[in-house]
Amino acid sequence: MTPVVAFRELSKWYGNVIGVNKLTLEIPAGVTGLLGPNGAGKSTLLQLATGQLKPSQGTARVLDQDAWNNPRLNRFIGLCPEQDRFYEWMTGWDFVDTCARLSGLSRSEAREAAARTIDSVGMTKHQGRAIRGYSKGMRQRIKMAQSLVHDPKVLFLDEPFTGTDPVARRDLMDIVLRLGAEGKSVIVSSHVLHEVQSLTSRVVLLNHGRLVAEGHVREIRDLIDKHPHHIVLTCDQYRQLAARMLQWPDVEGVRVLAGVNGLVVETRSPNDFYARLPELSLADGLAIQTVYSDDDNLEAVFKYLVSK
Repeated sequence: MTPVVAFRELSKWYGNVIGVNKLTLEIPAGVTGLLGPNGAGKSTLLQLATGQLKPSQGTARVLDQDAWNNPRLNRFIGLCPEQDRFYEWMTGWDFVDTCARLSGLSRSEAREAAARTIDSVGMTKHQGRAIRGYSKGMRQRIKMAQSLVHDPKVLFLDEPFTGTDPVARRDLMDIVLRLGAEGKSVIVSSHVLHEVQSLTSRVVLLNHGRLVAEGHVREIRDLIDKHPHHIVLTCDQYRQLAARMLQWPDVEGVRVLAGVNGLVVETRSPNDFYARLPELSLADGLAIQTVYSDDDNLEAVFKYLVSK
């Protein structure tokens, strides 16, 4: 299957500063999280993908077309940039309607698309106000509207939740989830890991312009099997459960959580461990109520991969 976005040996440098360093990556259809700390190269990568920057080396292709010097591609991609660069005197309606016209829609098509898109981001009642009077959350919403107004096939969102209040953040996340459910391809950049984890399990991790890891959260977690995996289990017979766990060769330690009738088990073979649990419950009658692992979350994965 042809990837939606493909980078081949892609580099971008500014004098002696390297923004992206020999990055090769294919992004499939669907929602993908682009993660990394500030300065990791996320914004540079999105600007290369949307044709705003010319690669210093290598190629950036979207929908099997070169991104650089290809204005026809703009009809099929949308960008919600991190930076605010508005004509502050414009109203929200004027801004989105103008962006629709610039994307190639006719006057009537632009009006209809602007009305629909502004409503979808919850800005209809504020569309007649000048952008200079918008809050940060309102500015993010109207930026999202302009990125969607021409119904793009691929959407690039650069830190779209920055500075938003909890309500606006939830609303914007719901929009991304809806777009993914509708079959759109969305690349969401963020340095806040739990935001991306709530949107998708497919992630790309960047640091210092280089690819650190990519894939499903669990697949990335499998890359660090040498790092002990901590699994929490709760069970009424938790002390009996602890005794059984200590007999397993891949269990390196057990810590009792008496206050919650639970255990923290440390293992370097989580897949083998999880595979044995159903049989344990059936054979010994040790009814395990809950099983979870904080080591599966992106925070643990990213900290380990970046610091190793």
